[in-house]
Amino acid sequence: MTIQLGQIAPDFEQDSTHGRISFHDWLGPSWGILFSHPKNFTPVCTTELGEVAKLRGEWDKRNVKPIGLSVDPVEAHHKWEVDIEETQGTKLDFPMIADADGRVSKLYDMIHPESDPTVTVRSVFVIDPSRKVRLILTYPPSTGRNFAEVLRAIDSLQLTDARTVATPVNWSPGEPVVISPKLSDEEASRLFPQGYKTLKPYLRIVDLQMAGQ
Repeated sequence: MTIQLGQIAPDFEQDSTHGRISFHDWLGPSWGILFSHPKNFTPVCTTELGEVAKLRGEWDKRNVKPIGLSVDPVEAHHKWEVDIEETQGTKLDFPMIADADGRVSKLYDMIHPESDPTVTVRSVFVIDPSRKVRLILTYPPSTGRNFAEVLRAIDSLQLTDARTVATPVNWSPGEPVVISPKLSDEEASRLFPQGYKTLKPYLRIVDLQMAGQ
């Protein structure tokens, strides 16, 4: 099965370090980030899990619930948690799915045979409160993820859901954004009374900070 943007994220029930989890119920009214790891006791994964735990305040600020996955049993996950706390200086406070039977990995197409037929790639799925998949990132097993970029992308998704705008190249929170081409100039002027700059009829830049928006 290939997961595509806008689809409802597949539901599943699986054991985890926080007990049995029914994924959609666990998400509740929150956004979610589901991210997979090739296997336990690997160096890059250890640093990634520690980083996600250190970012707890950032996830909470955005109403995001992180959940990891590795194709090993719960007992191995708990042993790995000890190593992560010892080496990364932080305790894991989010669940790790035990996908020893590979059911969730197959459901989310995390096994790429041409990359490595025995382990999951480093998949990231950002899921909104309506259970729709909004962002997919796929890294090879050897390349660690940049969670600052994941946070930036979530900021963009949440902003553009709330406003009729898009975020331009290399955008960071607080920087000017692009007005949606769906809006006429009259509609744009009404929605953005602080004014905007027209570079081309289809490229209009607005600074939301100017009006405290």
